[in-house]
Amino acid sequence: MQILPVQWVLIAISLVTGVVLAGIVRTLKTSKLGLEFPIFYRYIGFYIAILVFESVCSVTLCQNYAYFYIFWALTGVTMILEFAVMYELLVNALKPYSALIDLGKMLFRWAAVFLILAALLTAFATAESGGNRLVAAINLLQRSVRLMQCGLLLLFFGFERRLGLSWRTHSMSIALGLGVYAAVDLIFTSYLSVRIPRLIGEFGVLTNTVYLGATSFWAYSLARTEPARKNVLDSPTRLIFQRWNEALVSYGNRGELALAKGSVESFLPGVEQTVERILARKMVQ
Repeated sequence: MQILPVQWVLIAISLVTGVVLAGIVRTLKTSKLGLEFPIFYRYIGFYIAILVFESVCSVTLCQNYAYFYIFWALTGVTMILEFAVMYELLVNALKPYSALIDLGKMLFRWAAVFLILAALLTAFATAESGGNRLVAAINLLQRSVRLMQCGLLLLFFGFERRLGLSWRTHSMSIALGLGVYAAVDLIFTSYLSVRIPRLIGEFGVLTNTVYLGATSFWAYSLARTEPARKNVLDSPTRLIFQRWNEALVSYGNRGELALAKGSVESFLPGVEQTVERILARKMVQ
């Protein structure tokens, strides 16, 4: 069994991507950005290990049952890390808003619980062998995480000015790379490869090339000095995020949502009251 030309191209792209990721690890370590993005730092290191594993298996043609289970297990761990990276980027973007950070943490926890339950239910509902159940569960997890990455990118696009961020900031650059790659991966790997299976190799080359472009963009942006962030809290214009933050702070204790008051009020009425406060402040202004 010989290695196809497409596989050689994929191996070459993986090697170049590994070198770029190694440069990112060095940048994160020397500039102490690894302390600011610890989850992203671990994600990059883990992805380098995956690239080495896949390249060795492609060259030695050791694609057996053990490779099958290891590959899908590594894919599942990668999706979990990418989900955690999104959480880290959102917290970094909402630094001036302690109350919104607490709200974001709660939403991400519920999203993680939902993804795990959906993956488990998909695995149990698949009336096939254990290997196919694993693939179905991880495929659902992967598509869900990819959609969330696209959503995070759209969120940053829509609220860039309101958050006082610039696309040259590190968190925005990382989100941009993840979002673009997620969109391409959803289109070509999850959708077109199923409908045009004869081009699955070419689609793999395209998606891997896009990921190489994303990592190169990360390396470039992380090596540059991050521009000073605008302090929107000092702005004379009351922005929507500021109103939300102030309403949540006044409703909770030090920016925490008043979920502990569940014995008196349920969560949904509490959210309604918070929204009413925000709208009332907007009407006054």
